[in-house]
Amino acid sequence: MFYLFLVSAIWAFSFGLIKGQLTGLDPFLVAAIRLFLALLVFLPFTSLRRCPPFTGLALVVIGAIQYGLMYAFYTASFAHLQSYEVALFTIFTPLYVALVHDLFRGRFHRRFFLMATLAVAGSTIVLYRGLPAHSFNQGFLWLQGANLCFAFGQVAYCEQMKRQKLADRQIFSLLYLGGVLATAPVAAYHGSWIQLGQLTAQQLLTLIYLGTLASGLCFFGWNYGARRVNAGILAVSNNLKIPLAVFCSGWLFGERIALEQLLIGSVLLLGALMLQPQQR
Repeated sequence: MFYLFLVSAIWAFSFGLIKGQLTGLDPFLVAAIRLFLALLVFLPFTSLRRCPPFTGLALVVIGAIQYGLMYAFYTASFAHLQSYEVALFTIFTPLYVALVHDLFRGRFHRRFFLMATLAVAGSTIVLYRGLPAHSFNQGFLWLQGANLCFAFGQVAYCEQMKRQKLADRQIFSLLYLGGVLATAPVAAYHGSWIQLGQLTAQQLLTLIYLGTLASGLCFFGWNYGARRVNAGILAVSNNLKIPLAVFCSGWLFGERIALEQLLIGSVLLLGALMLQPQQR
């Protein structure tokens, strides 16, 4: 749980820190650079001597879905939604985590689903400012695709690694390799690699931050923490970054926030965490 909370806090801080820094760059290029830098971070720790070939291939595929396809769908949603709508419609990830977990296990866990539902309700209260017009459009569907990919990747990684006697750091570069393989060809198709020579020093520093910390270390920390909690806690934790991000926006960046909504929504999220069962 500690790792999930720590990563959520870093991501919450990152929302305000990187706002507007990468305007004008192809989002697929940004995603490919982030994942390539993350790959470089974990490449020195890679050791595949005890990793079966099928497991290695499975991890590459999981990374392509959890990171590569997730970024592709997430990016596509911005063509149809405002930034606030994107933030609002990411809150459904806990439900997908609970449902994907149940599909892997072959049974329905009512308590996990209830925890996920409370997490969605709490996050809705934190963010809700009226239902956006034309919200259930193509952008909404793209974003749910992104949420589902990220949820699937978390659960699939836990299921795959529970059968292996491998340290996470030894094989995690394979997930980033999958993400690069899923995003770099799209960036190449767009012809956006030429933008590399046009990066400002500020944009370069932002990309290094995103690739090494917000993507590299944080995605590792998230999946590492995911293996050490039950599916209900993992589902709820996917929305912890939302009240944390709102709090950071008000405290660090001076934005006006609805304090009452923040408190009520946070209480619901904490209540969801308290419903965790004793066994995974």
